[in-house]
Amino acid sequence: MNFPDYPFAPNRSEVRPGIAMSFLDEGPRDGEVVVMLHGNPSWSYYWRHLVLGLRDKYRCIVPDHVGMGFSDRPDDARYAYTLQSRIDDLDALLKHLGIDGPVTLAVHDWGGAIGFGWALRDPSRIRRLVITNTGAFPLPVAKRFPKRIAMGRDSRLGGWLIRRFNLFARGAARFGTECKLPRDVRDAYAGVYNGWDKAISTLRFMQDIPLAEGDRAWPLVKAMEAALPAYADRPAFIGWGLKDFVFDRHFLDGFRAALPNAEAHAFEDANHYVLEDKHEVLVPAIRAFLDRNPLL
Repeated sequence: MNFPDYPFAPNRSEVRPGIAMSFLDEGPRDGEVVVMLHGNPSWSYYWRHLVLGLRDKYRCIVPDHVGMGFSDRPDDARYAYTLQSRIDDLDALLKHLGIDGPVTLAVHDWGGAIGFGWALRDPSRIRRLVITNTGAFPLPVAKRFPKRIAMGRDSRLGGWLIRRFNLFARGAARFGTECKLPRDVRDAYAGVYNGWDKAISTLRFMQDIPLAEGDRAWPLVKAMEAALPAYADRPAFIGWGLKDFVFDRHFLDGFRAALPNAEAHAFEDANHYVLEDKHEVLVPAIRAFLDRNPLL
């Protein structure tokens, strides 16, 4: 496959016995660490423009979650596809790399829950935030759960279609931006999930969405919600595509309320993959934000 603007050589680390995670480790070893966490159904490819814009100075750690990108695709008997597993994997990777100091957390989509869930272990390590179209709290009261997502979460037929035809990744690559992505970029996003076994995580992520008490990830997401306002004293950057039908203005308003001092950039002409629609604007803006707010 061709991966435009992705001139990286991924590394691999075994995050649990027999299961390896692929990740990028770009930039100087002594640079300030920026941990970039993707969501579903993307992979580290989403962050490529930001990595290219930061790696001369900042150390960019960008994992592919298990079942995603170039990481291993274990079946359900070998791996529990849950939010807690994702958090544990991230912790294992950072320990493997010897990263035990302060970090900047950059998140998108499910990366928000994974990153802020990991941060619950030691919030003091999170010194800066870069937030793009994501969530770290339950579905806002005023927000309806989208039917297109419910099809995968709650329907056996929908789940079969997603794995059989790679519908979620293909749909996101085609409809997750306002600009029309070139065919090879769409293929880079979705092609890594072509095939029943390769698409397992795109469905399991959907099935793990917490909507109410009793859902596996609910206690974690409620804990993140309670902890979020405590980050208001740290530099935060928000880049948001307002055409996102999932992480829309309701989620943006939630972050703005919790982080009132954040530098926010919201775009009427950008969608879920905001770093595709607006990387020419956002990458230099994020770089300037990091440069203005060095870790102490």
